[in-house]
Amino acid sequence: MAGDARSAVFLAQILLALAYTLLAHLASAYGDARFGVAALVALWLMLLLQPLAKGRMRAWGLLVLLLLGTAWLARAGLTEVPLLLVPVAFVAMISAWFARSLRPGRVPLITRIVAALDGTTPPQLAPALGDYARGLTRAWAWALAALAAFNLLLALIAVPDGLVARLGGHPPLAISAAQWSWLANIGTYGVLGGFFAIEYQVRKRRFPGRYHSFADFLRRMAGLGPAFWKDFLR
Repeated sequence: MAGDARSAVFLAQILLALAYTLLAHLASAYGDARFGVAALVALWLMLLLQPLAKGRMRAWGLLVLLLLGTAWLARAGLTEVPLLLVPVAFVAMISAWFARSLRPGRVPLITRIVAALDGTTPPQLAPALGDYARGLTRAWAWALAALAAFNLLLALIAVPDGLVARLGGHPPLAISAAQWSWLANIGTYGVLGGFFAIEYQVRKRRFPGRYHSFADFLRRMAGLGPAFWKDFLR
């Protein structure tokens, strides 16, 4: 695909990810399986959009199978099951992604970002900055692993609202699907955003003068461009 087409696909994947989050939350908050089906369709499209755009038949075949499986889940009343597991899998995969970059011979993810922001290469970073970037990559890996474990615990104790009604109340240590969604679907982003903001304050004290403000830091991050972020997310 041409550069503009790749950028369009990448933007579409971001929009589909946001759509999934909203639809999954609505499905759990209102107990409406239709939102759950729409959320899963958005998820499958997000994951397969790149090979679909390239016309790969395997991707199209897999999409058909996933859509058939989604229809079966809807008929069986089990749409909430994959929705419970997505936050666990999503955060765990990102944790593993950060951890893999710490292996010998690889460049830590945060080191790549810092080098790109400074317009240099990872080996040319100042030793203190390079060590901090590696340590921050490790901190993200551990924080995400802890969040994945927490989301798994939430999934194990979440009870669909219909089942709660049949049980006549919440079992011990159980939460409703709506409560689970606020914690797992929405709260996850709040935790990640909070970690990001707090780390920025620590970094600003450790390396004063690197950024004029948090808005300036975000602007420089966005200024790296779709090509960098697409390659970074591979």
